[in-house]
Amino acid sequence: MLASLPRAAVAFFVLTFLATSAGAGEKVTLGLPTSEVVPLGTIDHGAWDTLLKHYCDEQGLVDYAAWKHSARDLAALDDYLETLSSGDIASSASPRERLAFWINAYNALTVAGILREYPTTTIRNHTSRDPDQFDIWHDLLLIVGGKGYSLDVIENEMLRGQGEKRVRFAITCASMACPRLRREAYTAEKLDAQLTDSAQQFFARPANLRIDFDTHTVYVSRLLHWFERDFGTTPQKGLAALAEYFPDQQAWRAVTATDYRVEYVTYDWHLNDQASKPSARR
Repeated sequence: MLASLPRAAVAFFVLTFLATSAGAGEKVTLGLPTSEVVPLGTIDHGAWDTLLKHYCDEQGLVDYAAWKHSARDLAALDDYLETLSSGDIASSASPRERLAFWINAYNALTVAGILREYPTTTIRNHTSRDPDQFDIWHDLLLIVGGKGYSLDVIENEMLRGQGEKRVRFAITCASMACPRLRREAYTAEKLDAQLTDSAQQFFARPANLRIDFDTHTVYVSRLLHWFERDFGTTPQKGLAALAEYFPDQQAWRAVTATDYRVEYVTYDWHLNDQASKPSARR
């Protein structure tokens, strides 16, 4: 039956089927196993870029409802993930090519996972600690070079430990407190500027960085607590390593001139959904 349907209809059918049929603890795979691999530097991220520009706004919020109802663009995302499947991660590639590939893979796989579950209010609805229940971070796999990579593996094995601390502010877990989903694909050619801008955008949000001069307390995102060892051996050293991306250098120098405390703010796990914006609820 599927063979007689248009490509867009097939993609819509498959995503809908997965959303209703994936059992407890089962793995869900996206992309395709392939014996034909290409260098990472030749992977075209243009389709992902087009989708982001259409469905993602400047605040990093996604129009999941519209995307979910577009068979054509569900198919386009599926096609892009299949393109990533052909990446030859064993071949020689520059660090920037590898980082751009895996950042895009992480973000696209996350969006695909949310679309699979949508409507939903938070990714935490799909992160069960019960091994018999589906966990989007461990059980949703992208096939690359014939091997399945979960969001957890991409984050902790393919991206962390690469000597690039700004990666933390480029990947998004589809939550309001996460780094914003960038409205363009990452590319090797623009990666340095993109990573710097993403880090600056993250710390420009008062919810992620706020200084109380009266109490000499710096309030920062809980991300810096969860991934503290990526930035420094102490909270203060971690902040110092990231200070070049802070919006107010004068304020930062003033608070660090004396002893200061670091407090981590509550993490907002609500979905980065355009439908959650106040204007969308009127």
